[in-house]
Amino acid sequence: MEENIEEKILVTEYTEENIRTLDWKEHIRRRPGMYIGKLGDGSHSDDGIYVLLKEALDNSIDEYMMGYGKTIEVTVVDGKVTVRDHGRGIPLGKVIDVSSKMNTGGKYDSKAFKKSVGLNGVGIKAVNALSSFFRISSFREGEEKTAEFERGNIINDYPISETEHDNGTLTEFIPDDTIFKDYHYLNEHIEPLLKNYVFLNTGLSIIFNGKKFHSKNGLVDLLNENMTTDPLYPIIHLSGDDIEMVLTHSDQYGEEYYSFVNGQHTTQGGTHLAAFREAVARTIKEYYSKNFDYADIRSGMVGAISIKVEEPVFESQTKTKLGSKDVGPDGPSVGKFIGDFVKRELDNFLHINHETSEILLQKIQDSEKERKAIAGVTKLARERAKKANLHNRKLRDCRVHLNDLKGKDQEESSLFITEGDSASGSITKSRDVTTQAVFSLRGKPLNSFGLTKKVVYENEEFNLLQAALNIEDGIEGLRYNKVIVATDADVDGMHIRLLLITFFLQFFPDLIKKGHVYILQTPLFRVRNKKETIYCYSEEERISAINKLSPNPEITRFKGLGEISPDEFRHFIGKDIRLEQVTLRRNDLVKGLLEFYMGKNTMERQNFIIDNLVIEEDVA
Repeated sequence: MEENIEEKILVTEYTEENIRTLDWKEHIRRRPGMYIGKLGDGSHSDDGIYVLLKEALDNSIDEYMMGYGKTIEVTVVDGKVTVRDHGRGIPLGKVIDVSSKMNTGGKYDSKAFKKSVGLNGVGIKAVNALSSFFRISSFREGEEKTAEFERGNIINDYPISETEHDNGTLTEFIPDDTIFKDYHYLNEHIEPLLKNYVFLNTGLSIIFNGKKFHSKNGLVDLLNENMTTDPLYPIIHLSGDDIEMVLTHSDQYGEEYYSFVNGQHTTQGGTHLAAFREAVARTIKEYYSKNFDYADIRSGMVGAISIKVEEPVFESQTKTKLGSKDVGPDGPSVGKFIGDFVKRELDNFLHINHETSEILLQKIQDSEKERKAIAGVTKLARERAKKANLHNRKLRDCRVHLNDLKGKDQEESSLFITEGDSASGSITKSRDVTTQAVFSLRGKPLNSFGLTKKVVYENEEFNLLQAALNIEDGIEGLRYNKVIVATDADVDGMHIRLLLITFFLQFFPDLIKKGHVYILQTPLFRVRNKKETIYCYSEEERISAINKLSPNPEITRFKGLGEISPDEFRHFIGKDIRLEQVTLRRNDLVKGLLEFYMGKNTMERQNFIIDNLVIEEDVA
């Protein structure tokens, strides 16, 4: 026994040899998530390749904010990114340092960059370390300095030379495909990113692959771009030193906000958004001198807040949530700064614009009336949901949730919404119990179009789904990052998808707008021979598989999810899961869309079906 203890001690001996210091680029390459969030392949807007683009852009934006360079050119071709600004250019003797030495940057000197996006001198180094090719050139007063790198290692250090190029900086990079597997840049994710930059920097032009983005009205343009319903009153636009805000209401449920710090889109909000929501609700309540509930004031509210802060503190390197308590070392708190501005400017606006204040009052009263009308139903439903939380018979929960304060893999948490016992059984048996939960529908859910929120509490299935997601009071407490609709790929399955999406669009549009709702793509066919099995998601894939596995492969048509065995299902919801994100854009006017597809059976829809009916002929 003593010998075993002695052996164990020797094995776990802790010496100087156990201590090592990682090189800067090695640390970034080993722990990329610390610097750019999740890796991804470019399918989602928060994937790492877009963070690389943003980091390269941020430096150019900082130049513009300091008054240099009104145009930035961005090109993305075949996975290669180029960013060219017309600012002052990096001091030539520091070009290599700023791109390859940690904690080197101009933002530490608050005189040169008082309120910048990039602060800690890490961003562009992360781009360098995570790129298979990285080139940076600075043009300054007729001279040029260029350096080239490969995965953070310098490969070419060109001497300073004369140039005819305008002042500014050129950055080129190709993300490392050993880190970003099968990556691809999508314009649908790049363009909103660039639009946000011009909305926040009135007068700035960004030219992306020849297409120009420019904004005259700042945050008003941002709201008009993103709102999917018409505002009830003209957008209120207020601005002052280091602060700009816009505000309106719509007839949608929930709240919708966009928040920015020093031009950085803080998708997860932070201290400034909390202060904005509080200040707006309090100011409106005091203006009307009525004891309105804050929830009634904020129901249907759509707004955006942008502030500039000295030395901002973000809760992660990707800067998606502001943690700063003060606007500067000597400045007031973020809450006081925003609160004082909103109290003064919004109160003045409402006193001057009586038409707007009357429409707003009517909206608040309507929200209050509806809330009180369903108060009794709400109470019963909450009690039911409370019991369900102890044992929600429709829910097979997982261990990790998005709103967990501690732990890891919160971003991986998913909820599959399935139809019927057989499908939910297959998913339940094959899922990852750590991150994948299953919610089973009894059959087709109720068509909620045109109904009030009362239906959410009266309909047991909807109420239990709301309880499972934890979204009654907004999506801040959302328990799952991905809400995945998993139905059969037939007419009934499509109908259930529509009914669920209608439910979310009606009552929880933020779920879709924030990119949390997905459709699970499952195979239609299985083609196999004795050596290989191929799952096919389309007719084209089926034909290709037959040609590959010929002669005489076995072909199986999956009519429903319940026909797929748990052992097979595991492949479709694992690391190779195919998901189609449900998106919502400005031109998707929700009310009209839902009216057409989910409203009463109008002649318009009947004619549309007849005009687009496809009849398949049997060919002998």
